[in-house]
Amino acid sequence: MPKDYAAEILGGSSTAVARLITWLEDEDERAYQCMVKLYRHTGNAYIIGITGSPGAGKSTLTDRLTSHIRKAGLTVGIIAVDPSSPFTGGAILGDRVRMSEHNLDPDVYIRSMATRGFLGGTSKATGDVVKVLDAFGKDVVIIETVGVGQDEVDIIGIADTTCLVLVPGLGDAIQSMKAGIMEIADVFVINKADRAGADQLWAEVCYRVEQDAHIKSTDWSPTMVKTVAVNNEGVDDLWKAIGQHQDHLKNSGKLLEKRRERTYRETLRMIHNELFRVVREQLDSTGQLDHLVEDILDHKQDPYTVMRQIVKNWLSISQK
Repeated sequence: MPKDYAAEILGGSSTAVARLITWLEDEDERAYQCMVKLYRHTGNAYIIGITGSPGAGKSTLTDRLTSHIRKAGLTVGIIAVDPSSPFTGGAILGDRVRMSEHNLDPDVYIRSMATRGFLGGTSKATGDVVKVLDAFGKDVVIIETVGVGQDEVDIIGIADTTCLVLVPGLGDAIQSMKAGIMEIADVFVINKADRAGADQLWAEVCYRVEQDAHIKSTDWSPTMVKTVAVNNEGVDDLWKAIGQHQDHLKNSGKLLEKRRERTYRETLRMIHNELFRVVREQLDSTGQLDHLVEDILDHKQDPYTVMRQIVKNWLSISQK
């Protein structure tokens, strides 16, 4: 009799969690039935996103923040998204090494994930892995993004509270302010605040926050905290700031609104992915796409007409 991995996860099996996450990353069909069973047990975890440029100290900050959350008596799941190896598709950095303090804590589950070419700072399976850790019973799930620079804004579609980590002296502050990443922060963290230039960076971010407050109508003004994560300084202030944002979301009804929007986008994405998979399998099995590609290369057809024709044909077949 095959194992019921969903039941094992609900029963507290970290081995079953690891197996299901691997299936999700590999897009294994066996993950589907498990997720169907687990979904009703999700929606309890609070999701924190930690994002920022490479070298900002996100892993150390995540490690120290986890310690504070554990002291509060809460369990933690950590998803550390790393760059993909171009050769194996696996994660290169392996944040478990940098969070070794929590490896032996049964109430902390850490998983490194590879982006596998997925842009936006997260992995394609990140949202589903959050659900797995949620069903596994973790009170808080922290997502540490890959640290690719200014464009990792996908985290806002997953996290309840997004923390943007900036560091003085990296030269990315002004560039970040020009990009979408500044728009997603609920909490700004000036890490390595013992460095020269920390006060200037603080002033620049404050100015940006004040400007945005005049331009946009919002009921939450991003909080700012200074930390020196390596010395565990200011991390308690960060945890308090996250708690304040969580209280705001709950009291204002924004948390439910956020999660409704997230569910809408996730459902649409899942429909898109499944439709693409079905159409791709059909084209591959018949060899139709290979012939069409040759026609496009020979300029007998154009890709725009081909695309519309494939969609039209597929819809007519599916409606029969």
